[in-house]
Amino acid sequence: MIEDQEALDLAADWADISQGLKKDLGPQLHTQWIKPIQLGSFCKETGTLDLFLPTEFSANWVADRFADRLSLAWKIARSEVRQVRITVHPRRRSLPELRLGGDAAVQPRMVSHMAAQMAGSPMMSDTALSGLDPSLTFAEFVSGSANVLALNAAQRMAAIETPQFSPLYLKGSTGQGKTHLLHAIGHAFAANKPGARIFYCSAERFMIEFVQAMRSNEMIEFKSRLRGFDMLLVDDIQFIIGKASTQEEFLHTIDALMSAGKRLVVAADRAPQALDGVEQRLLSRLSMGLVADIQPADIELRRKILEHRLVRFGSTQVPSDVIEFLARTINRNVRELVGGLNKLIAYAQLTGQPVSLQLAEEQLTDILSANRRRITIDEIQRTVCQFYRVDRTEMASKRRARAVVRPRQVAMYLAKVLTPRSYPEIGRKFGGRDHSTVIHAVRLIEELRTRDADMDGDVRTLLRQLED
Repeated sequence: MIEDQEALDLAADWADISQGLKKDLGPQLHTQWIKPIQLGSFCKETGTLDLFLPTEFSANWVADRFADRLSLAWKIARSEVRQVRITVHPRRRSLPELRLGGDAAVQPRMVSHMAAQMAGSPMMSDTALSGLDPSLTFAEFVSGSANVLALNAAQRMAAIETPQFSPLYLKGSTGQGKTHLLHAIGHAFAANKPGARIFYCSAERFMIEFVQAMRSNEMIEFKSRLRGFDMLLVDDIQFIIGKASTQEEFLHTIDALMSAGKRLVVAADRAPQALDGVEQRLLSRLSMGLVADIQPADIELRRKILEHRLVRFGSTQVPSDVIEFLARTINRNVRELVGGLNKLIAYAQLTGQPVSLQLAEEQLTDILSANRRRITIDEIQRTVCQFYRVDRTEMASKRRARAVVRPRQVAMYLAKVLTPRSYPEIGRKFGGRDHSTVIHAVRLIEELRTRDADMDGDVRTLLRQLED
């Protein structure tokens, strides 16, 4: 009954998301590419939602063009969705359907594919078999002061020479480039050492394989295959916490690889010492090499990333003020930054509209609101008074002079735009004014922005100052 209800909830969310995409993309593109998508299963443990399409071509096409948009839409609809996987429907491949049960939630197609990967065939260095994304290379990684240490360490780990440190532990919050560097290391190492056996997996996939091997009485084969790799790349190591038997096997794998001079790179969203539920021996192994931090991208790096990404869009013109707006506003992580640019350009191309600051504000409202820091009405009043050079007391005064009224109205407008406060709450912060006064101010400034370039420029400047 619970599973039935969850399926209904997923279907309801998908109906809303699909309808929103229809508005964004138009009925023709929606009918051709989005409508054929079928909901698969949602794995609560990994936060992975499967979306199925009828053919390999359609799955690749949708994944290339709409993966970021679909992922963002699902994360907004359901916070527990961490990633969206777009593949061909299993029935189209004449393979068993996905079955979820207990700790060993496993997709037969994935398990057989991983088993083939781990068999140590001569083709192991091929990126299609090693699990590496061909687009995530060092050439595509944009560096800055926030990630230069991690980048240099990653390049050393991929070099022909034996690295001075091992394992390499990449630490950074979500969307800052850890996964990109893991894939880039694999590509570079494969190029430097042809024939090298490389395997990339997430911690949850490691656990799935481990449980499957135990249940199939294939632990000896599992261990020998795993330890036969020349390089092991493990992402999201924080998800291995609390699994005692899996931790034990991972510990033995680290010891075996290190003693054989193999290379190990892991990534996590926190430092080794902050991994709750991990036994001390494993923490010691993870910390014995180099822990390389990836700090949140500063504004200079965010600008560079956007400029680098623009090369992919050819003739599409993106004004410099839009780049500056995105770089300043979308500051939580790089993944959202790139996703926002992709969505904006896709919308402009599909509708024929030019990319502009207004279009960015209209189409990226969800991303922009999620990235805005909490701004107080007091902060807004202070900033507006400094900008218009009026005394702070004028925000609550009864004076009706234009030089005072207009800044007060702008401050009310910004309070409504930048804070979750209601009209009555805002009115109380402006000398106990009635909510109708605030509504009038908000509507007036909205209207003035459309016909008065100076007013629009003032508001944009104040928004940038408050959001920095």
